[in-house]
Amino acid sequence: MEKMIDIHAHILPGIDDGAADIGEALHMARMAADSGVTAIAATPHCNIPGSNGNYAGREYRELFRRVAGAAEQAEIPIQILPGAEVFATWDLPELLRDGKILTLNGSRYLLVEFAFDEDPGFAGDVLDRIRAMNLVPVIAHAERYEFVREIPGILQEWREKHYPIQVNKGSFHGRFGRRARAAAEYMMKERLVSVIASDAHGSYQRTPCMKDTYQMLQENYPEKYLQVIFEENPRRILKNQKLIRCMPKQKLQERTGGRECEVFQRA
Repeated sequence: MEKMIDIHAHILPGIDDGAADIGEALHMARMAADSGVTAIAATPHCNIPGSNGNYAGREYRELFRRVAGAAEQAEIPIQILPGAEVFATWDLPELLRDGKILTLNGSRYLLVEFAFDEDPGFAGDVLDRIRAMNLVPVIAHAERYEFVREIPGILQEWREKHYPIQVNKGSFHGRFGRRARAAAEYMMKERLVSVIASDAHGSYQRTPCMKDTYQMLQENYPEKYLQVIFEENPRRILKNQKLIRCMPKQKLQERTGGRECEVFQRA
């Protein structure tokens, strides 16, 4: 099994609904490392109206350094990197301009989430405004949104615009219901998934363990595709590099001359 990189985990303690304390944060880091994860992005909820602010600043930096330092002192073989899961609001571009929002490891990639019943027009407008700022929105747990399941053509639109799509590993196990699982499986078959991440929230439920999902998907999908979405694309995101786009089997010959993957023209 290939090594994996997780770009979405609520591992920083006490600032959202993720790790409760430093002990659980270290337990999560150890669990991730034991399952083959070599790097994990600490992405607390950010910019949720009336709830989690968690904007970029001293509080985040100090907590991040505390967790990363404790993991290093405990000799946990995993790299912890900064980031945030940013809730989409109309003023998000202004917050980005003001330096209040963290991207993934300081890259151009921004992990964005929506309300699960979000209006698709609003979602599209916000994503396009983010892209106009020379940033790349990574759409968090796309399979969980009602508007995506009701209007699956949106996924093709995102592909054409080169907006990376992140799917939660738990969706393949039915953690978020049958419709989310069906949507995740559809995205996999159509090669619409750019990244699979844990969206871990704790050490007992919604854990950062990725190995079981990788092994389950090995039964139905090519190893090369799994390597791209579990390790290669996450690594490229954190290093601010262009991503790899995989194509469905029926489109390979006409679109890529038989090759399995093609590089994004822009990212």
